[in-house]
Formats: sequence, C-alpha cells, structure tokens
Amino acid sequence: MSLWGRLRRKARYSTGNCRIYAIGDVHGCFPLLVRLLQLIEQDQRERAPLETHVVLLGDYIDRGPQSRDVCELLHAMEGSAYFHCLKGNHEETMLKVLDGNRMALRFWLKYGGEETLLSWGLEPDMIERATLSEGGQWQLIEAFRAQVSPALAQWMRRLPSHHLHADYLFAHAGIRPRLRLEEQSDEDMLWIREPFLSSDARHPWRVVHGHSQCDSAEIFHNRIGIDTGAYRTGMLTAIGIEDDEAWPITAIA
Repeated sequence: MSLWGRLRRKARYSTGNCRIYAIGDVHGCFPLLVRLLQLIEQDQRERAPLETHVVLLGDYIDRGPQSRDVCELLHAMEGSAYFHCLKGNHEETMLKVLDGNRMALRFWLKYGGEETLLSWGLEPDMIERATLSEGGQWQLIEAFRAQVSPALAQWMRRLPSHHLHADYLFAHAGIRPRLRLEEQSDEDMLWIREPFLSSDARHPWRVVHGHSQCDSAEIFHNRIGIDTGAYRTGMLTAIGIEDDEAWPITAIA
C-alpha cells in the first residue's frame, strides 16, 4: 500500500468527537417516532462507545394523527444535554394560532392543523364551524387554548431555530446560502427551500435539515435532507453522523 493509502484522510467535517443522530419531520406519527428511537438506540449499541446527541428537526405536529402524543413525549425530554428539539414551521403556525391569529388558523386548517386539533380533543363540528365564520374561528381558538397546557406551549415557544455542533448546523428547513450564521433569519431556517436546495456552495457547516420531502435521505457534500414524508409514506428517517460518515436509519410503518 502506498504512503498515501496508509495516511488517514482528514475529515472535511467534524462532529467534535461525538456521534449525532438527527430525526426528520415526525408530523404526528407517534408509533414511528417511538420505533425510530428504538432503532437509534440499537444502532448506538452496535458501535464503539462515543458521546451521543439526538437532534429533532421540527414539524412534530400536523397531518399525522398523534401530534399531542409526540409533543408530550418530546416535552418530557426537555432539559437533557444530549437531546435537542428544534422548531419547525408547523410549530410556528400553531403558536400563532394560540396567540389568536385567525389568518394563521385558516392557513393551518389547510395544511394539517385539523389533525392536530383533533389530537388535542377538539370536536370535528367545532373545527367545521371555524371554516364558516369569524365567530367559529374565535370559538375554536379559545377551546384550543384551554386544551394545550401552558407548560407545553412554553416549551414549544422556547424551541430554537437551529443547533450548531462542531461543523454541523441543524435547522428545520435550511439556511440562506453565503450568509454568516448571525445573518441568518429564523424565517429562512424554518421555511426556506430555494435557493438553499439547489445551492452547490460549500457552507461554513454541513447543514442537516428536513422540511423538503425526498424519497430517501439526500446526502450531499454541503447538506443532508431527511424529510421522507412520514405521514404520507409511513417512513420516518434519521441520519447518524460521525465526521464525514453519514448513514440513514428508517422506521417503517
């Protein structure tokens, strides 16, 4: 073997002597989340011991049937130094509804909010009335506020837009290319698609994100996308990362 072959190639990206698992958009698929956490634990046992972190990329609610269960499980993990939950655009919308924004409510009901309301015990008739009148919208907002515990709502408000770990940046949707971290907006990190998805720029970090659905994990030199549309496909995907190495783990319904 040549000297070159014997030399260990320096990693382009470092995880800071840690192993990181990132989990894509859950969207109320509680059994898939529980199964995926089990698969991550199994994967961890089969590898060499290493400090390990788990990052969830947001969009815990909407579209799937058990948003409340997902949120209550993740809320219970708050305070762990090794477990990091980020905010997604769907959480941002739910918080606007709790704040009394009727425009956000109308938008939310078209994009999965009905399933979340049902998971918190709201009646279908009340949800239907909210599509017909302003009074019905206020009634629904007040009823929803009464169902969501203040502690859980505050947990959701505290969720950050990103998590930086060594050379990896985790954000729900991505970043605005060619901007420094302090110049990035929360709106972009929660909502962006283009020009982020098509950018070939080598960002200061390798960005791990959800938000934009793909058939399987997309692993590129500058970004890793892991939203495999769990509520639609029955597949919830995570990515394990150690320096440059990245391997997908998928729970299947």
